[in-house]
Amino acid sequence: MSTIKERTRRPKPSEMSPEELEMARVAHRCIGESLDRAHAATIKLISADGDLPSVQLPTKALRLIGEVLGALSERKSVTVVSAKREMTTVEAANYLHVSRPFVIREMEAGRLPHRMVGTHRRVQFEDLHAYKQRMLASQKDALRQLAENANELGLDY
Repeated sequence: MSTIKERTRRPKPSEMSPEELEMARVAHRCIGESLDRAHAATIKLISADGDLPSVQLPTKALRLIGEVLGALSERKSVTVVSAKREMTTVEAANYLHVSRPFVIREMEAGRLPHRMVGTHRRVQFEDLHAYKQRMLASQKDALRQLAENANELGLDY
């Protein structure tokens, strides 16, 4: 008798209310302004019951929080991933928006660094991200070349 595993689906990010979007926008601006003037900042969190202790954060952490708030205020989806995190071929394919066999072919051709864990391939996120940037740059160059060729032929796109 075989069993079927149910796939867990990630819930879609919940929509932020207009008030929450405005809070994120203001917080993003305030963090950015404070980082322009200081190397570290203290953040005071206030709860409904009263004040919580002040928290001092490193500048890099505040920059990251600011970037996340900025993206959220623009209704963009945000995922934080460690650069050293290893990903499976399925996760890599999802990140690149390509098929898993394509990822494996790129690994086997040496265009995407990876390591073997038993019979499974793993790629570090920083290598995957660098590959994606190279892929996007190559696509932009191809589109630019296509547009130049169309202009030379007098085609108007």
